[in-house]
Amino acid sequence: MATKPTFTSVDQADLDFLGREPIPAKYYHDADWYERERQAIFLRSWIEIGHVCELPQPGSFIRRELEFAGVSLLIVRGRDGEIRAFHNVCTHRGTQLTDQTEGRTSTFSCPYHRWTFGLDGALLSAPDFERFFTTKADCALPRVALETCAGLIFVNLAADPVPLRDWLGELAGELETLPVARATRFSEYVYDIAANWKLTYDNFQENYHLRFIHPRTGEATFSPDNPFGYPVRYQFFGPHRTQTIWTNPEPRIAPLQRVAMGKAMIAAARRGLAGGPNGREYFALFPNFFILGTVAPHFSHVVYPLGPQRSRGVIRIYWEGDDADASERFAREYVMAMARDVHAEDRAVIEAGQRGLASGALKHIHFQTQEALCRHLIGAVRDAVDGHEAAAGAGA
Repeated sequence: MATKPTFTSVDQADLDFLGREPIPAKYYHDADWYERERQAIFLRSWIEIGHVCELPQPGSFIRRELEFAGVSLLIVRGRDGEIRAFHNVCTHRGTQLTDQTEGRTSTFSCPYHRWTFGLDGALLSAPDFERFFTTKADCALPRVALETCAGLIFVNLAADPVPLRDWLGELAGELETLPVARATRFSEYVYDIAANWKLTYDNFQENYHLRFIHPRTGEATFSPDNPFGYPVRYQFFGPHRTQTIWTNPEPRIAPLQRVAMGKAMIAAARRGLAGGPNGREYFALFPNFFILGTVAPHFSHVVYPLGPQRSRGVIRIYWEGDDADASERFAREYVMAMARDVHAEDRAVIEAGQRGLASGALKHIHFQTQEALCRHLIGAVRDAVDGHEAAAGAGA
């Protein structure tokens, strides 16, 4: 007989290492602080930008615009099967090589003067190259650090970054147990929002708001043992964090949702994806990515900064294989629609919070125990900014 899960409250005393002090409101709207974050974090951290299933064959490529850095990247699978990242810039006079978002090619040719580059970034040919005062070896495409974990693609704009798996620590192995590591397809939607990246991200790492913003769509997590759907456990791994999502033994869901989710779970079980060791874990990777271990939906969310008070989110739901039948197709479409509906309930309140903070009316904001992950994120941000600036000062 299955044991009924019990809700374990996390006492504030267990989280004292995170601190209890109010948080300066400027962190969520100040232009100078944003620039310090950009320099210390986003130009030096591993940033998730895609999945290996987008590059199924040699010559497959995707283009990614990283507005926070002002760069355009080409992510390319070479003839040797290796995935590499290059700046989307011709080494002649800087013209971007392509404006296609994805495709397959054998070479990249600059539209300006037809300098042509191979899938490994090498300059293959250039008209009248003998008249230049350089070598082809010195004109290869500028490369960007790229590594993968669990099928997820990460890039790092730093010159010599710490290896990705060292950065992830023990979470690297945990991520490899997730369905995303076997994914071959995904559903995606992208949104721009008038809010700081941390304010946007924070909304999705606390359940304090569920009963107010999602009283219907979130009620599947509510139960007499845990009436507000709070997480069971928090864990912290350097700048990263996880939480264990509450499992409701008798979820309250609508009949159509029960049918769709049931079909999704049957399909997941048929593919051997159900019942993994981290099916109820939420993994938050510093600075701006999280993924939920549930198989239906198995979704990730990354929030890219666009400025002090603007950000862009990319939400993906990952699947393995094509739709096996009409039932699985229905389940997949329903899950994505449900995710969009839930997210739509958050958008206005996040932007309202940004307008309030940007007004300057508040000097500080306050986090409670169930917002532990929000407090941990801001602590990791401050540590990164302080560490970078200290290192820069020591090297001056």
